[in-house]
Amino acid sequence: MKHPLHIYNTLTRKKEQFIPLNEPFVGMYVCGPTVYGDPHLGHARSAVVFDVLFRHLKFLGYKVRYVRNITDVGHLEDELGEGEDKIEKKARLSKLEPMEIAQYYLNRYHYFTDLLNVQRPSIEPRASGHIIEQQEWIKKIIENDYAYETNGSVYFDVVKYSKKYHYGILSGRSIEELYSETRTLTGTHEKKSPYDFALWKKAPPTHIMKWNSPWSIGFPGWHLECSVMGTKYLGEVFDIHGGGIDLAFPHHECEIAQSIAYSGKMPVKYWIHNNLITLNNQKMSKSLNNFITLEEIFQGTSKLLSKKFSPAVVRFLLLQAHYRSTIDFSQDSLMAAEKALERLFDAFSIIDNFNISDTAQSYNINEYYTICIDALNDDLNTPLCISHLFELTKVINDIFYNKNKTLTLTDYNSLKKIYDDIILNILGLTPAKSEINNDLINNLMKIIIEERLVYRQNKNFEASDRIRKKLQELGIEIKDFKDRTEWKLKR
Repeated sequence: MKHPLHIYNTLTRKKEQFIPLNEPFVGMYVCGPTVYGDPHLGHARSAVVFDVLFRHLKFLGYKVRYVRNITDVGHLEDELGEGEDKIEKKARLSKLEPMEIAQYYLNRYHYFTDLLNVQRPSIEPRASGHIIEQQEWIKKIIENDYAYETNGSVYFDVVKYSKKYHYGILSGRSIEELYSETRTLTGTHEKKSPYDFALWKKAPPTHIMKWNSPWSIGFPGWHLECSVMGTKYLGEVFDIHGGGIDLAFPHHECEIAQSIAYSGKMPVKYWIHNNLITLNNQKMSKSLNNFITLEEIFQGTSKLLSKKFSPAVVRFLLLQAHYRSTIDFSQDSLMAAEKALERLFDAFSIIDNFNISDTAQSYNINEYYTICIDALNDDLNTPLCISHLFELTKVINDIFYNKNKTLTLTDYNSLKKIYDDIILNILGLTPAKSEINNDLINNLMKIIIEERLVYRQNKNFEASDRIRKKLQELGIEIKDFKDRTEWKLKR
């Protein structure tokens, strides 16, 4: 390979060579779903981006422990930790237990990301399963004098922390900017400053999800869980923390602050953020009621679409843009992705039809392998990698249709390696499965059976048996009766 992996570090705001803390082991933590609603296209982008990073790191030979959390408690309605827990609110409206809501939507998230060919993480911890650890963290942060208790709730003291450390180091904000942005928030009467965030919230009597603690019967704030679970499974300092760019502030900013307040150490070496998906140039999100779910895309039930699209097409669409750029969603973009993916797989589907000869002209196919890997090593540049693949499809088609359909064994093996290593393994792309048109199949089989009957009536049993054999090779069984012929697909 011409150069090692480089990734853009949000913390330093530049591309850096990726050097693991304990090579060949890589610890990667990615903010997972808050399980109170169906996954939408924004969730899919983060899942696919970090799936490709996970796959690529393993391809490069690293042993990766990939941790993706499940937020099933404490995700409050405003950014700094006030308001109602979203899962509990959904449970109350649905008249279900909160954990029923969480499990239902977690199952839905897994189902749809599995369809997108997203690999499951190494560990998928839940916030509700780490309440004791979160309480221990709060005790230590209070002991270190960076948090305070008020009326049974515990808040992180941003002003005191900022006197020694830079709160805003990830997002590039100053304490003055934070004040101007948070002064209008309600429910801040318990806090010393409006931008202090909750580590523990005292639960009102009607609250369902609550636990005993030294401060009150309550529940943890949203920001704490990722610091606690990241440290538990990856150590106090680990390699990669990822998520959507909308999480950089306040969520990841708060993670850095509470981790330093707890251990005195910067918790993560490389912060990686994928950009957003927009709809009509507006952020796609549940809070804005401006989103399209994966189910709506796969089933074609959205009013924004006139047809359904396969998970493979959606994955390909997401990889056609660099992960740090925005994607403005439209049906036209999906249609274009569908046609492009079909062209890509059509080209690679003819590889096995080439003749192999030692005397054939060399096309240096291995160079495409190298430049595709180099593109992925350059901050996971999937669109550049895909553009190289399409350059290669032109070469494949030109050799096959305009020349002598002959390759050297080296070029043939390079094509297979590109298909297996890059398209299937790293990009995780698979051919979009076409829906079977049952009416069309039935009509075609009716014609075939009628033609075969003519052969049988003319006692041309050789031709009749040849049709039967060809159909069997396609997985279709036919059975003759006195008055009819029936067919079925072999299981």
